[in-house]
Formats: sequence, structure tokens, C-alpha cells
Amino acid sequence: MTTIIRLTQQITGIRLARADAMQAGLIAAWMLAMIALPILNWTFGSRLIPQAVTGALLIQFAAVMTITASVWGGSRTLIGFTLIGIMTWSMEALGSKTGFPFGSYEYTGALQPQIAGVPLLIPVAWFTMLAASWAVADAILPRWRARVYGPAAFVLISAAAMTAWDLFLDPQMVGWGFWVWEQPGGYFGIPWVNFAGWLLTAMIATAAALPLIRPEARHVRRPPLIVIYGVTWVLETFGLALFWDQPGPALVGGVAMGSLLALALRGGWKDARG
Repeated sequence: MTTIIRLTQQITGIRLARADAMQAGLIAAWMLAMIALPILNWTFGSRLIPQAVTGALLIQFAAVMTITASVWGGSRTLIGFTLIGIMTWSMEALGSKTGFPFGSYEYTGALQPQIAGVPLLIPVAWFTMLAASWAVADAILPRWRARVYGPAAFVLISAAAMTAWDLFLDPQMVGWGFWVWEQPGGYFGIPWVNFAGWLLTAMIATAAALPLIRPEARHVRRPPLIVIYGVTWVLETFGLALFWDQPGPALVGGVAMGSLLALALRGGWKDARG
């Protein structure tokens, strides 16, 4: 994993002061846990998928918390996670009860524990990938600093990077029986309004967290967070296409998330050269 981080540093042109063994180890452990999912499914069937997904996400969350704490400090990181967690849990609770802003859906009992019908794992997932999306947005924006760089652009691109992930996630989670839609929609069974809800939620959460996200902190720790975003893209694209029988979401999500990742890598490289 240290090799992957070094390669990302070379592509982006951004160097870390030192390779953090704990971060690299957690990212590697998360990758192995994700790779193990189809193996567990083949061996034991789908009954272990919820527990395996929970374990993999908690490892990924630990990696992101370690990365963010190294530059924000422990207090800022806990405040940021608490803020994002409460906001996203509230939006999910509102959505599952009223249909706003995602559409009418409900969680099954597959993911536990839950509060008010919303698994506690959901805000953990939001924070984990939002942090990676912030790094992507920060790497993209310097290419256009003279024209659009600013808080509004950062919020919008972060939200787009987060929503691109859901092009994979929602069809996959529905396929695993983690939640169900009252009226399946036009995107491989997912209502289109769901993605507008994701964009809105990500924008609100990012805007609320802006006072905590210092630009110099985002810049210094881009590589490991972009590694997490990039590995997620690889695993989702090939996993859905090859192992989970969802080639449509694999293609669309692969193009959307991959395009943003490519812009981030190119933007970081140009920013460093400039």
C-alpha cells in the first residue's frame, strides 16, 4: 500500500513528509476486506454480506479518521464526524419517513444497529466518502482557480464526487437487500430523485463542515484520501461488472467517478508543476 501512495504522490506531484504506516495498513486491510466480499458470497452465500460490509466500512472509516486527525487534530476530526453524522442521519431519517429528499424508501433490518429505522453505519459511510470527495474537489479546483475557485465551487464539486459514488452504491445495496424503494425508478431500479437528494445532502454537509476544513490541511493530505477514492472506483467498477452481475451501474458509475478521479489527478499534477 505504501507503493500505491507513493505512486499517487508521483502522479499528483504532492509529497507527504513521511509515509504513515498506520494509514497504509488500514487502507490495505480495507482493500482486503472488500476483495473478500465476493469470496465470502461464493463460499457461504449472502447471509454474511451485511456483517462483511460492516467490517469493511469500519476499517475504511478508521483509515479516514486517522488521515483527517493527522492534519485537523483529534478534536476537529471528532467535531467534524459528529456534525456530518448528525446531519446525514437526520436527512436519512427524514427521507425514509417522508420521501424527501431521496424519494420513498425504507431500510430493511439487514444492517444493524439502527436508530429510528436508519442504520448507524449510514452516517459513517457518509463521512468516510465525503472526506475523500473533499480531497478530490480540492485537487480539481486549482486548475480553474482564476475563474471559479471558492467555497461554492468546492461545495458543488465535492457533492458531485460524492453523488458519483452513489451511481454504484444504490443499485448494489438494493441488490443486497439493505433498503427497498416504494416505487423503483429509471436508473437500474433507482428513482432519479434519489441522486438529487444525494447532491443536496452532500452540499449541505460540506458547507456546514467548511469552517473545519482548512485549505492547507486538504492540500497536505490529498494523496491517501485520493487513494481511497480511487480504490473505491476500481473495486466498485470491476466488482459490480464481474462479481455482482450489475454491468450497467458498473459502466455508468465507472465513467462518472473515474472522470472526477482523472480530473483530480491531473489537477494535482498541474498544481504542483505550477
